[in-house]
Amino acid sequence: MEVAANSTAQEQYQAIYQQVRNHWDKLCKPLVREDYVMQTEAGVSPPKWHLAHTTWFFEEFILKNNHSSYSIFNEQYPYLFNSYYNSMGQYMEKSSRGMVSRPVLDDVLAYRRYVDEAMMELLQQADEKSMAALQPLVNLGLNHEQQHQELFLMDIKNIFYHNPLNPVYHETDLPVSTAQPLDWHAVEEGLTRIGYEGEGFCYDNEQPRHKAWLQPHALATRPVLNGEFLEFIEAGGYRDSRYWLSDGWDAVHRYNWFAPKYWIKDERGFKIMTLNGLKKLDENEPVSHVSYYEADAFARWKGLRLPTEFEWEHTARDHRVAGNFMDDECYHPIMPEQFDGEPCAGLYGNLWEWTMSPYSPYPGFQKLAEGVNEYNAKFMCNQFVLRGGCCATPADHIRPTYRNFFYPEDRWQFSGFRLAKDL
Repeated sequence: MEVAANSTAQEQYQAIYQQVRNHWDKLCKPLVREDYVMQTEAGVSPPKWHLAHTTWFFEEFILKNNHSSYSIFNEQYPYLFNSYYNSMGQYMEKSSRGMVSRPVLDDVLAYRRYVDEAMMELLQQADEKSMAALQPLVNLGLNHEQQHQELFLMDIKNIFYHNPLNPVYHETDLPVSTAQPLDWHAVEEGLTRIGYEGEGFCYDNEQPRHKAWLQPHALATRPVLNGEFLEFIEAGGYRDSRYWLSDGWDAVHRYNWFAPKYWIKDERGFKIMTLNGLKKLDENEPVSHVSYYEADAFARWKGLRLPTEFEWEHTARDHRVAGNFMDDECYHPIMPEQFDGEPCAGLYGNLWEWTMSPYSPYPGFQKLAEGVNEYNAKFMCNQFVLRGGCCATPADHIRPTYRNFFYPEDRWQFSGFRLAKDL
């Protein structure tokens, strides 16, 4: 998020707000009107819902309490576009979002314009004291918006995957990947510090900074590739319970898994659905759209394991935050570049990397203020941490301490993994 130098705080936040909100124009340009209401799986949200929910967030948590003359756009919208905030009242079940044809897209766009105008007024009129109070909420709202822009791309991929016409969201020439040899980055045992420390924005789940002890270990210098995962498939990995956690083995049978999500098999082998359309599987690309269970099973098959989130962060903080992000408009994982002087490739961008760490609070964790305290805290159970961002993540949204989290059976997100081992 870039702003002009020597601008006031109000001008800076107006510029950042418009920059983030207006990015939807680019993301939505390839869509037709019929795409906006589609919900193909229970975990997928219609594009129209993302546009409205991110708008509701600013209305509910900022405008209602801070804009003296603000009136809610539509009294029924909070029920439709509240995601999961119980303290904000009742809301529609996520799996039912695709059943709502009204409000129509034009109404949702009018809602966005209405809230944007009010936000501009609020930011323009705020004095120094008011701006200091607004800043944490505006930062949270903008980062929340970026999260939904990423989710939007994941959801569109799922929507187009379910369409037998195999629509193309973004046509581009994907680079041909060349396989890199797998090597290991060894780390000695010792005490390290984990978590965010600084003046900039972070989520509550990244704090407080605390100490963690690392056993001697090694991280793979690149993520696992499609070709390597194909070997697991051909060796009968999906048919051998020895490599699977009990819940993972149940998921294999419940969902009839035989390969990562979006892999399509025909008489010529595997193809893969991408946001660039249906393409032949490139065995040298990082394997994507795997669940925690699949990543864990592959690691066990290799006699290895996944890294902990602390091992990942300890190594990643010495690597530049650079890679294949949303900004590159590739929207597909490619063989990551290894930068000079850095032992590991692809720690940032391309794919969120599964870790073996359960998503739980750090020692001394404190919830956010009332209302937004439901943002992360109430999900700290039964999920696993992923790190590093992906090809659908805005580059300025990620940092070494960023903790993403999904349920272990989730795999519609851009998720991959790298291996680790004990020394």
